[in-house]
Amino acid sequence: MQKQGVPGPLDESLVSRKRKDAPPPPEVTYKKRRTDPNKPKNSAAKKSTKGQFATNGKTPKTAGKKAQQLVESDDEHVSDASDAADDLGVLESDDEPAEDDDFMDSDDPDVQRAMWSEDEDASDAEEILNAANIAGLSGRLDEEAAQEAADAQAELEDDAMQTNIAAADIPDDEDDDEAAVRKATLAPDLQLLRTRITETTRVLTSFKELSDPSRSRADYINSLLNDICAYYGYSRFLAEKLWRLFTPQEALAFFDANETPRPLVIRTNTLRTHRRDLAHSLINRGVTLEPVGKWSKVGLQVFESQVPLGATPEYLAGHYILQAASSFLPVMALAPQENERVLDMAAAPGGKTTYAAALMRNTGVIFANDASKVRAKGLIGNIHRLGVKNTIVCHYSALEFPKVMGGFDRVLLDAPCSGTGVIAKDQSVKTNKTEADFLRLPHLQKQLLLAAIDSVDHASKTGGYIVYSTCSVTVEENEQVVQYALNRRPNVKLVSTGLVFGKEGFTSFMGKKFHPSLKETRRYYPHAYNVDGFYVAKFKKVGPTPANAVKAQGSEEQKQNVKKDGDEEIIDRTPISEEAENDEFGGFSDSEDDAIIQRARAKQLKKKGIDPKATKAAKKPKEKEVTSEQPNAEDQIEEKAVKSPSGTKSPKVAEKPVKDGVSEVGGHAVGTSTEAQSKKERRSLNKAGKKAKASSKAK
Repeated sequence: MQKQGVPGPLDESLVSRKRKDAPPPPEVTYKKRRTDPNKPKNSAAKKSTKGQFATNGKTPKTAGKKAQQLVESDDEHVSDASDAADDLGVLESDDEPAEDDDFMDSDDPDVQRAMWSEDEDASDAEEILNAANIAGLSGRLDEEAAQEAADAQAELEDDAMQTNIAAADIPDDEDDDEAAVRKATLAPDLQLLRTRITETTRVLTSFKELSDPSRSRADYINSLLNDICAYYGYSRFLAEKLWRLFTPQEALAFFDANETPRPLVIRTNTLRTHRRDLAHSLINRGVTLEPVGKWSKVGLQVFESQVPLGATPEYLAGHYILQAASSFLPVMALAPQENERVLDMAAAPGGKTTYAAALMRNTGVIFANDASKVRAKGLIGNIHRLGVKNTIVCHYSALEFPKVMGGFDRVLLDAPCSGTGVIAKDQSVKTNKTEADFLRLPHLQKQLLLAAIDSVDHASKTGGYIVYSTCSVTVEENEQVVQYALNRRPNVKLVSTGLVFGKEGFTSFMGKKFHPSLKETRRYYPHAYNVDGFYVAKFKKVGPTPANAVKAQGSEEQKQNVKKDGDEEIIDRTPISEEAENDEFGGFSDSEDDAIIQRARAKQLKKKGIDPKATKAAKKPKEKEVTSEQPNAEDQIEEKAVKSPSGTKSPKVAEKPVKDGVSEVGGHAVGTSTEAQSKKERRSLNKAGKKAKASSKAK
């Protein structure tokens, strides 16, 4: 593009020709102007100059004449055309003369098109503002603006682009699926949500004084839970479950605490160094830290670090391990002693196992078990790095441990759980936990806890303790599991955890009553102690497990035990594996026993050189001839055999007794009367056993 230069001189003849070729303007009718009634009409007509402009010292009389002059004149000055346009109403002025306009004198075709554009057509009388139509035009503009605003709002709602949430004064209709889907597509206004959550929480705290009489408490709670789900991102099921654990203000603090990560904590490995020496070394490397609290002697809380804590020389040398402060608590409650046998049923990644080894000073033995072979590799790595030498790593299902190995002094069970206490670490817990998870996980935890109890030696001089812990805050995974163990194993009881802080466990929740000893358990919340949500319970095994400790669910004996304990409301309805019934005959199958007995006898006959198939060819009537009523039948046969001549056989002498209970009949070996008698006795015993077993089942 080239730079525009100085415009050329004006050719007035060209402008005149263009104006001449233009179509004539349409005729315009004007309303009569108001005049002063006190003045005479003639003087008003002569002296009034309103709307007139000086053009060469002359004033045009009418608009029609001036327009005619504009069409017919070819040599008239451009100012005459301008004056004609002014008289037509395009330009208006009161008393001042119009100045020469360079814009109108321009010969640019774009300027000419703009001058004679249809948008500036003065023929529309409604577009000319005056005292008569200004009110109507303003009202019409207001209506158009209101209509445009309404259309814009409707378009935003249809396209799901609304950036605000409707007020929650009216409870939401949960049955309306379309409304739920439409609401889910809207982007929430977080500031409005936060204000509404705070206000609703304040109303629920002082409901009688601040609530609206037209709304119930359930309406307020329903509205608040909807806002919490939208603001924090929880599923409705989990938000309601967590809400029930706290008061309204405490629940809000719990949800807020889950949005901020917990402080970074490291645990000093006392097998290699001391906490003071480790703190000095890390401070010299630019790490800002302080002790985690008075309750721990090995924990250090890190605020800021100029070096990666997972790659320092101290870390690689095994002087510390990155471990959450809440993971200290189960090991502190277990309190393992030196030279004990300890079992960690779910040991990976090894923080609790190595802490227990440090407390035991590498004495005794620790069995670190984990069901995941992949996680066990990380466990082995931490054990080697931290210098632990008294640990045996195994890969079993924790449910098998009473059968694989038992007799431990102490057992630590950090059971797998839903993770509702560590939402700050894993935000996916907010949405991926369903009601099925809170049925499946507690069932597994109950079976694991029973296995842990059965693995402990009650006669241990220094131990006999079981510690159960979870990183969850729900009652289904904590108090209900502990109550189940107390009901199933009467040989255990709850004892103090020995922890100096923490809230007591629930003894009643949502109409359910638990054993009073559950006050000894401890709960930990992120908003109260700035640690991950945790639960710790400690059992003491006081005796061996009775043979009839576990009864089938729904049996009369179990109901009687529940009534005696006063815990009839705590009934776990999850299915359990059926245990084999113990009767006086051992519960064996007679058909399998007969087959085994026959095979054993056949082997014995083969060793003696006798064909086992020959015994099957013997006739049963021959066996019946010898009964217990004829004690001397064998002697009589021998006497007759001696009297008979050699080379001949008497029909009465058909059987010749042979040693080892075998006789020959016609060259074939058959069983003697003693063997037949033993078979009869065995058959009678089998029949009696079957009858006894059938009667026990009927009972």
